[in-house]
Amino acid sequence: MFIAPDRFCINRKIAPNLSIERFFRLVRKCGLSKVELRNDMSSGKVTDELTTTQLNALADEYEIEIVTINALQYFNLPEHRPALLLEAESMLKQAQAIHCHGIILCPNCNASDRRSAQQKEQDTLDALQLLAPLFKKYQITGLVEPLGFGISSLRSHLLAQSIIRKSASPYKIVLDTFHYYLSDMTQAEFDAHIDVDILGLVHISGVEETRLKSTLTDEDRIMLSDHDKLNSKQQVANLERLGYQGIYAFEPFSSQLNTWSEADIEREIRQSMAYLQS
Repeated sequence: MFIAPDRFCINRKIAPNLSIERFFRLVRKCGLSKVELRNDMSSGKVTDELTTTQLNALADEYEIEIVTINALQYFNLPEHRPALLLEAESMLKQAQAIHCHGIILCPNCNASDRRSAQQKEQDTLDALQLLAPLFKKYQITGLVEPLGFGISSLRSHLLAQSIIRKSASPYKIVLDTFHYYLSDMTQAEFDAHIDVDILGLVHISGVEETRLKSTLTDEDRIMLSDHDKLNSKQQVANLERLGYQGIYAFEPFSSQLNTWSEADIEREIRQSMAYLQS
């Protein structure tokens, strides 16, 4: 299967020890131009210690397109709502200033969450409706990412699709191949009901651990190989068959990434792209 290079994106999580400039340079060395920035790197800031002007100058120099900022956390937790509005507006202002197209919204994912399924769904809808005017004001896309863990308050992509439709707002969905695998949704159910036009981004990683699905964590997420238990390559092929024409962002999470050199990162990116297209 052929996927054009301009549809690949690199999440900064793959390069925890690289400065933003070195990260941009590496992405360009791989022949790519799209990145996701994060607010959970060691600096705790989306742009590290760079000013907006400095970040924009680097993006221009390396011809980098910033696809998303990852992420606005606990967005569907009612008690977090006052802080959510302040955090969302701050992040949206920054996204607009650095010419970023979208912000990822992650649901609450905590074992202490005792809300009923119905309440979680309603709280998710309420939060999306609350945030919609802010996303409209700043002309930034909100991308809802279902998390497949059993303790997640929003596991299903199809439920996310239904809630977005009820919100009557132009949110999109992030499909993460790791979380899709954990969600236990059947491909037949997904294929029959998903509207690929609502998919705004696909996160890709691989898992080679052979433990029970229910025991897998972000620590197990690496890049792709033919030992991948997530079947990410097959997931991508299925999305292509359904008509998805959007962006695929590599997002490994394992702490082993801390030991990778720039050469290791480049090799893993190139090998994963080649594997997907073989």
